[in-house]
Amino acid sequence: MSDLIHDGMPFTSAMAPMLGLTPGRLRRHLAERLVRREFRDVYVDARVPDSRNGRLRAIALVAPRNAVACDETAAWLHGLDVFAPGRRHNFVPALVTRHGAGRVRHHGTMGRQAIIGSDAIDYAGGIHLTTPTRTASDLLRKMYRPYALAAADAFAHAGLVDPDELIQYVARLKGFRGIVQARSLAALVEARTQSAGESWQRLRILDAGFPPPDPQHEVIDEFGRPFYIDLPYPELLVGTEFDGREFHTDEMHRAHDRERRDYLTDVYGWRWVIGNRQRIFGDDTSFEYELGELLGIKPLSRWWGTGRN
Repeated sequence: MSDLIHDGMPFTSAMAPMLGLTPGRLRRHLAERLVRREFRDVYVDARVPDSRNGRLRAIALVAPRNAVACDETAAWLHGLDVFAPGRRHNFVPALVTRHGAGRVRHHGTMGRQAIIGSDAIDYAGGIHLTTPTRTASDLLRKMYRPYALAAADAFAHAGLVDPDELIQYVARLKGFRGIVQARSLAALVEARTQSAGESWQRLRILDAGFPPPDPQHEVIDEFGRPFYIDLPYPELLVGTEFDGREFHTDEMHRAHDRERRDYLTDVYGWRWVIGNRQRIFGDDTSFEYELGELLGIKPLSRWWGTGRN
């Protein structure tokens, strides 16, 4: 499409006046959704579909040559959104350099130094970025515990990391901050997990001292119809599911969930404990006690709460 702003390529606010976009006009384009903010200070015509190549081109505008995209930024470039909920709308690219190479100091980016070998770096679209395994291990070390597991689960679900190889990788790391957390969480990574909320809830279940549930367990009824339960205990006919904001806030989805669960209860005797963000985070321990009553196990005390945004 020849009428795309900057031929559909990303541009910075410094480049905008040369494209006929004064600061006021750029703000209006953003408000009218004619322009999409890729991240701080970098924009693209809103008609351009989001893609990995587009993300790589956007990062290339702000990444110095000696920098490596890392952490949530590297995950984003690998095609995954693993940002903590409060950071999704305030994305600042994270870049790392090897120790001794000088810290990245570029407007609109976060820079740090780290021990990083060539085998932990990929190259794509003119950008250096940490490999999926290195990225997942860094996020397991650095993120708040439930968000860290959700990030690693997302890498495994996408087929970008092998959970067993990730366990071996973090076991070899020495002297890295947060490595104790990374090693404990790496052993819990589950490729069948389909959402961050399922990861948060599964971690809450495991930290309560309950046995591992069977993620995405399939129940086929007498008519051959498949039903999938997020985190159940099939042998006990106990189902736990996470009702997330993105899929369970409108009445149509809530009604569908009620009908599905009522059907499995009426026909097969399933019992339910439903989680949401309020029940999984914070001080309300009713989720664990309801599940513990059905499992016949007293839950351990809750030791992580509302967390960081």
